[in-house]
Amino acid sequence: MSLSEYDRVRYRRQIMIPGFGEKAQLRLKRATALIAGLGGLGSPLALYLAAAGVGHLKLVDMDHVELSNLNRQVLHWDEDIGESKVSSAMQKVQRINPTTRVDGLNLTIDDKNVFELAENCDIILDAMDNFSIRYLLNAAAIAHRIPLIHGAVYGYEGRLASVVPGKTACLECIYPHTPPREVFPVLGTTPGVIALLQATEAIKALTGIGVLLENEMLIYDGEMMNFEKVRISRNPKCASCSGLS
Repeated sequence: MSLSEYDRVRYRRQIMIPGFGEKAQLRLKRATALIAGLGGLGSPLALYLAAAGVGHLKLVDMDHVELSNLNRQVLHWDEDIGESKVSSAMQKVQRINPTTRVDGLNLTIDDKNVFELAENCDIILDAMDNFSIRYLLNAAAIAHRIPLIHGAVYGYEGRLASVVPGKTACLECIYPHTPPREVFPVLGTTPGVIALLQATEAIKALTGIGVLLENEMLIYDGEMMNFEKVRISRNPKCASCSGLS
């Protein structure tokens, strides 16, 4: 697989970045990314990773579009209400970049399918609002030794962390206890901010360019417009990752 003339023109401004070049663009073209969840976080993630030239996206969700989704889930529009989020997302992503291969999987992620879903992927994007599934994605990232880019939102606040198995704290190190499930408030722009930061981390991880958030969590406060980094560390007794080196 190589870059076509279409690729060179389409991604010209990206290729111009010092240190990026055609080599990094080709890595994106050859990459497969699993996006788990097609809501507030997954919508911008899918759009921007496709626009950046990631060659293969696996989109997973089991929900249908509802009216209450539309303040933040920008892949889905009024005419999509009642349609599966996977179908709605695939239509938009394929239109924004017809050269990106898009596989849509309308299913619930569970312990029986998560490892197969992540097989042959280069990265996992956590765009869920359910910690039981987040922990399954964490386990799959560890099993396949691929990065997991975690994003979470609540109201004006968002959080971002990059899990690199064997090198950084995993999701269970960061959140050793499952937070309670709830219907939480969210400003529509908050997942947009965090998703674009997740996409940036994913591009860096896939190309090997730049510095990842290793053993750090980025906390965004949209109300006060603050960004803060907090150090995190591996738990030497973590049941998921303590045996990795």
